[in-house]
Amino acid sequence: MVLRKHGAANAEIDELLRYTEPAFDLTGAADRRFPLDDEPFLATWTDYEAEAAQRGVWPCLRDKLVQLRFPIADGMSRSTAYRAATRRGDLSDAPRPTDGLCLRSPNKLRLILHRTPAGRIPVLIAEEREDFVALLRALVHRNEPHPIPAAQGACLVGSYNNWNRVHRLRAHWRFRRPHATAAEWHAEFQALVPRKELYQDSFILLSAGPYSGVSGNDLGMAESSWRHMSLRIRLEHECAHYFTRRVLGSMSNSLHDELIADYVGLTVATGYFRTEWFLRFMGVDQQSAIRPDGRLHAYRGKPPLSKGAFRVLQRIVWSAAYGVNVLDPIPTRSSPHTQRLANGILSLANETVESLAVLGCVHRKHHV
Repeated sequence: MVLRKHGAANAEIDELLRYTEPAFDLTGAADRRFPLDDEPFLATWTDYEAEAAQRGVWPCLRDKLVQLRFPIADGMSRSTAYRAATRRGDLSDAPRPTDGLCLRSPNKLRLILHRTPAGRIPVLIAEEREDFVALLRALVHRNEPHPIPAAQGACLVGSYNNWNRVHRLRAHWRFRRPHATAAEWHAEFQALVPRKELYQDSFILLSAGPYSGVSGNDLGMAESSWRHMSLRIRLEHECAHYFTRRVLGSMSNSLHDELIADYVGLTVATGYFRTEWFLRFMGVDQQSAIRPDGRLHAYRGKPPLSKGAFRVLQRIVWSAAYGVNVLDPIPTRSSPHTQRLANGILSLANETVESLAVLGCVHRKHHV
């Protein structure tokens, strides 16, 4: 067994098998044609993009996303005004937009609608690290000063309750029912709740800093070139997560997910999967010990792997990374770009961490 070959004891084998249990639902995925149609939230974000082109991204989104009306502060999520705004869309006691979240360089904020095999997705890009952290805390961590790891430079926000879309639905409903009562709207709203596609969004937050907190000097690149490449890797990495979430029904902080996402990011940005770069990103490039800033710390699982099982996982990363290179699931140029990406993701999703590690062990044995 590959886990035992990498030093796992009996108890650790059970633990690691639970950790690496496949989470993707591949039923019918191979028969789908890509790219998929956009999800319903794209219509609203297309309006945001047009408005942002006139007013600026920050003024536009600050008026639309209710969390941006509030500053980052300990206990903010428990305040009455915050709960009313985020749970009911009631902004009557919320701060004015100009009194809410503060960014260091709001004029440098960018909004794009990026094409992926799973359809287009909004992407919000912060040039300043401080602004990325502020947006992440507001939109993901309920405006609390949650610690953000230095190696984290992106986040796919899913199932976001967009109260601006609800307000639009209400305005349209009231236009058709001008004499309707508040009780009638409440009944209409309750009927809308199960239809999450009408008010829940997905979008990506990106920082423009170096990928995984790794400097260009570590990779033998000029910092300016590395920052440009980092943004492309980071963007395609998150788009791979969007694909597995929408198409395969799962996205998690696990080694399998990160292998897939980094494979896509590196292949699109650099032309192929750079195994040594991936190992550096994970913090296991020296094999003797994991780096304190390595991303693998963030993928220890819930509940987290024991110390012994985590040490085995560090060894598994090496073999699995080389296994990805052996598989090379995007080798052909005969099909359209989005279809190739989709096929590559599906190929890797159809493997397990253990099967990739087996491929990697064979490869390394023959190339020592």
